[in-house]
This record gives sequence, structure tokens and C-alpha cells, in this order.
Amino acid sequence: MGMASASSDDIPLLLTQSQSLVRTGTVWSAVAHIVTGVIGSGVLSLPWSIAQLGWLAGPFSVLLIASTTLFSSFLLCNTYRHPNPEYGPHRSASYLDVVQLHMGVGNGRLSGLLVNISLYGFGIAFVITTAISLRAIQNSICFHQKGDEAACEIVDAYYMLLFGAIQIVLSQIPNFHNIKWLSVVAAIMSFTYSFIGMGLSIAKTIENGHVEGSIEGISTSSGTEKLWLVSQALGDISFSYPFSTILMEIQDTLKSPPPENQTMKKASVISVAVTTFVYLACGGAGYAAFGDKTPGNLLTGFGSSKSYWLVNFANACIVIHLVGSYQVYSQPLFATVENWFRFKFPDSEFVNHTYMWKLPLLPAFELNVLSLSFRTAYVVSTTVIAMIFPYFNQILGVLGSLIFWPLTIHFPVEIYLNQSSTVAWTTKWVLLRTFSIFGFVFGLFTLTGCIKGIVTEKIG
Repeated sequence: MGMASASSDDIPLLLTQSQSLVRTGTVWSAVAHIVTGVIGSGVLSLPWSIAQLGWLAGPFSVLLIASTTLFSSFLLCNTYRHPNPEYGPHRSASYLDVVQLHMGVGNGRLSGLLVNISLYGFGIAFVITTAISLRAIQNSICFHQKGDEAACEIVDAYYMLLFGAIQIVLSQIPNFHNIKWLSVVAAIMSFTYSFIGMGLSIAKTIENGHVEGSIEGISTSSGTEKLWLVSQALGDISFSYPFSTILMEIQDTLKSPPPENQTMKKASVISVAVTTFVYLACGGAGYAAFGDKTPGNLLTGFGSSKSYWLVNFANACIVIHLVGSYQVYSQPLFATVENWFRFKFPDSEFVNHTYMWKLPLLPAFELNVLSLSFRTAYVVSTTVIAMIFPYFNQILGVLGSLIFWPLTIHFPVEIYLNQSSTVAWTTKWVLLRTFSIFGFVFGLFTLTGCIKGIVTEKIG
């Protein structure tokens, strides 16, 4: 197969600018970015997912999707550098860029649309999860001060608005290269609340005196209902490994030597191994503690626990982590949109001019009117949509299902086949095509079930 080329006019300004950036990233900074993006709200739904699938299929599904994601990341990271004869040695600074180089402008735009939809969706999910955690903290404090019968409920919308206000400020950070510190803090927080949830689950299992759960998972009233719940559970697990959408941006922060693809492979192996261990431990411990009563968000099951202060601390860690995760997933979208405007309107002062601002007690900083306007509108829109559709598990499932096949399987496989000029109907070609077909069926199955779950929740 021949490689589909793209003209220089089709290369977004973001890509040409990326060639001159000073890169200082290491394997550990890449691990921090990946962990920040991966271990997030998804880990809290894994006990529920394993509860739907049971002790055998649950852990197996986690391992299968983890292996698929790691294989996909290896295919992608090898495409970062490309000796294109038309505009010289090239770095692929985004997912859109690498697809466009190897599969043409049309596929590049399609992948860019899917990536940006998924990044936008992650932002919505982070707003929802933050509100859940803040409400849990408030309810816990209120109940322990005023008793279990006290009227302590506060509408989630208030917490969503608070989170949105914080993100409007943080969104003015210039670009992905400037948020390494935020990723490190967020990664530490993610490990903290994951291990707290795991520890509380183990303590509850010991208190129960036995392990809850079964091989077949939670029993339901009908086979059809079970099928839909299984599809939602698989969608949630898919959401737990979403870093293919930001892999190229992370790799573009790495210094060389050693070659960026070698560093990225090491970071991917470390990140996937660590996150899979955390997922299996946290998901398994949660299911062992609650069995058929496993909640959709693990920490909500410990609201009346004597260790409520520890649960509150874990929820606070979630909030801090999601503040960072929102930026990790939003900065690539900000860069894509803003650089497209700068490419299309090079003479516009609104788009291109940068002002220096100096506030009391703070260092001077640059502010661009386009960035301020677009990023503020973006944060407001994710907050409003989260207020309209506050369905945690179903939202996670839809997002995971929507991007799993095209971004984690289809495009990486097609790029590899293009790049390696694999001959049709050879063993390698057949295996990769079969892999892609199974991924498509899996994604369609989980997407259908999760959409049904949202419709059911909305009607109910």
C-alpha cells in the first residue's frame, strides 16, 4: 500500500510550530502525564463493572483492554518521526497529524473530529465526577454533625459551577508543555485516592468475614437486562484506558536522545502495568467488599463509615486530580482550535496579538484575547452539558465506547499497514484486520448499551 501524502497547506500551524519547541520531557514526566490522564474517574466505576461481569470475565476484560491499549500505543509511537520529502523531517505533534500524514486529509480530519469529541467528552465527565466527590464531602460532614436524618443535600450544579470557575483560570496556561507540574500533583492524587478506596474495601471485606461476589456477577431479572449492563460495564473499562487520544502530544514533550519512541514505549509499559495493577486491585477489592450492592462510584459506598474523614480526604484527592486531568485533556484541543484560527487569520489582531498583564503580588503573564474567549466558552459549555446529563457510569461508558475502536484500534492498525507496506492476505494482514473487526463489534456493542443506559436514566 502506498502512503497518502498531504500538502504543506494541509498541515496545521500547530505542527510546524512544534518543530522548534524545546523539549525536556523524560520517561517519568510521560508516565506522570499518562497516569494523570488514565487513572481518574474511571477507576471508581471499575468495582461496579467487575460486579456486572463477575470474578472471571471482569479481570479478564481489564487485562484484554489493557493489552489492546498497549499494543496500540506501540504502533502509534513509532510514527512520531517521519522523513517526509515534501517538507523535511517531521514530528507528529498530534493524533490528527499522524493520521493525516499516513492516511490522507480526509481521514486526518475524521480522526481529529473524533479526538476532539472525546477530549470534550472527558471534560464533561470530569465536571460530573468532581461534583459527585464534592457533594459526598459535604454530605458526610453534614450527616456526622447533624445526624443521618438531616437535610444535607446541595444541588450538584453549584459544585459544577465552582469547578468551572477554577478551570476558566487554569485554562489560561499557555500549552501542554507548561503543565508538567500539574500532572505530577494530579498523578500523586490519583494513586492516593485509589489506594484509599482499595484499603477501605479490604477492611470492609475483613469486617464482613467473607468475600462477596460470584463467577457470573450480579444476577438480574432478565437476560436482556444483563446484556445491557454487561455492555455498559465493558464501556466503563474501555474508558479507563483512553490515553491513545493524547499519546502524540505527550511524546512531543520528550527530549532526544534517546529516541522519543523508545522513551514512549517504556513510559507506556510502566503506565499500563501500574494502572492495570491498580484497576484490578481496586476493582476486585470493591466487588469483594460489596458484592451485588457494589455502587457505581466506589467511594459512595463508604459514606456512613467510621473512617468518613478518610473518605472525605480521598474525595478531596479526586477533586485535585480532576483539576489536573481536565487540563491534560483540554490543552490539546485548545492548541488545535487556536492554531487553526492563527493559520487561517494570520493578520487578525484578535487572533494573534498577545498582551502583557501584571496583577498585584503576581508575576506578569501573557494573555491572548482569542485564547481567553475560546477557552472560557469551552469550560462554560462543558459545565452546562454536565449539569444537563449528570449520569456518571453511562457517560463514562459512552465516551469509552465512542473512541475505543476508531482511535485505539482502527487508525493505529491502518497506519501500521500503510507504513510497513504489508501485503494483503498475508498472515500479519489477516491478524491485524481480524483484530480491527473484533474491536469494531466490541465498540458497537458497548456504545449501544451505554446510550440505552443514558436514555433509561433520563426517562426514569
